[in-house]
Amino acid sequence: MKALVPEMQVFLEYLQDKKLKFTPHRQLILETFLDHEGHRSVEDIYRVVRQHDPRVGYTTVYRTMKILADCGLAREIDLADGITRYEHLYNHQHHDHMICMQCGNSIEFYNADIETLQDEASEQLGFKVLDHKLQIYGLCKDCNGK
Repeated sequence: MKALVPEMQVFLEYLQDKKLKFTPHRQLILETFLDHEGHRSVEDIYRVVRQHDPRVGYTTVYRTMKILADCGLAREIDLADGITRYEHLYNHQHHDHMICMQCGNSIEFYNADIETLQDEASEQLGFKVLDHKLQIYGLCKDCNGK
């Protein structure tokens, strides 16, 4: 028997805990999401899933992506274009985003000083951080030079 990838185990345990069914469609959506890195919308994932099984509905993809975010496998991100996208969260290094308001380009970055400041502020205020994300909106160097 093939060993489960850790993400599948997390997903199965979450579904069981919430008394939700593990369906072939949910499995396909999870596998499709895991097969592609980057920032992907429900529409992007839906198009790929439908190539494998045309019976999968858009609502099923939408709801499953919400479940993946709720169980810690995916993170919702907003690139300031009104479209929610998802990126891998589980077993991925933390990073933040700079988002160009002109071309829509998203730049991932990590800064230890920012992380330290957030930790210090939380500690000073007695605040227990469960999750955080930093998104900075502006112009990338290409658009800024125009």
